Parts: sequence; C-alpha cells; structure tokens
Amino acid sequence: MQHRDDALHDVAGAHPRNMRPVVDDRCWARDVVSAVRCATALLGMLFLIDWAAGDLTWWRGVLWVVLAVLLFLVLLPARVRAGEGWLSCRRLVRTREVRTDLLVSVHCPDSVSRRLVLRDALGGRTELDPQVLLDNPALWHRLDEDARKSAASGTLRCGTTALRRVSEHIDRETALNVFRASGLR
Repeated sequence: MQHRDDALHDVAGAHPRNMRPVVDDRCWARDVVSAVRCATALLGMLFLIDWAAGDLTWWRGVLWVVLAVLLFLVLLPARVRAGEGWLSCRRLVRTREVRTDLLVSVHCPDSVSRRLVLRDALGGRTELDPQVLLDNPALWHRLDEDARKSAASGTLRCGTTALRRVSEHIDRETALNVFRASGLR
C-alpha cells in the first residue's frame, strides 16, 4: 500500500511544498489571543464569584481551570496554510491536507456552522471556515487558482457552485470594505 505522501510525489513529480512560498492565515495569531482572553476571562469570573460567595475550594478551582481549558480548546482556530497545489488545516491534534490542484469536490454542508469541505483525488479531506478566506485574500487567491486548474483538468466534479458562492461573498465583502475605506458608505 502506498503512503499518501508518496502518492503526492507520484502525481506531481515533486512534493508541492517545495514549489512556491507558503501563504498563512494572517489572523490566526489574533484569534488565538482572543481564545486565550475569553478562557482567562471565564476563569477569572468563576474564581471571583466563588471567592465572593466563600465557596472557593481546591477541587472547585481545578474544575474551573478545566472548564476554562475546554473553552480555549473549543475556541482555538485551525491554522490554515496554502501553497501551490495544496492547502492544510492544522488543528490541535491533527493536520489535514488536500491537494487543491486535484480537487474532486467542494461543498458547504447545511449546518449551523459555516464550513467549506474540500476533498481531493488522493482521499484527502479538510474543512475550513470561509471567513478565513475572506480575511486572507492571498489564501483565497491560492485556492481559487488551484480549483480552476482542477476544474480545467476535469477532476473537480462537484463544487463549482459552492466556490462561486464563496467567490461572490468575498467579492461583495471586498467591495464593501473599499467603500467603507473611501468614505462612500
């Protein structure tokens, strides 16, 4: 059985990470700091309430710390990176990578949370928040360019509608930001 990284070499001739510079989510660090602040604020409020009520004990303190850590883990954003032909989402435990030049499907599942699910021809799958693409035009450009290659080569069987919707949303938000910056809105 062939390992996924070996398959990446076979398909492209060279590992895609060696081709061009990597584009990172430039808002990731800010979002991590925000997650830390929220967890710290919750912990501080829980300690303050328990202390004011006179109920603060060591085991309740441990419980509040565990609760704050869980909140941090829930709020911790995925680190999204992209290069020519690939996109990766690194979460706390695992990194998922897809070959964006070999995309098979792109879809937005109907759920409470907005997610963009990408699948490639090698079995790779990852999910990301479309807001990351909105906040990072270089990431969107990288994904869009490679998705167009996938569509042109015939590997992208379903997902052009989802990509078009994301593209329209990004174009709309970019235009609104330009209008705001110029004082026209």
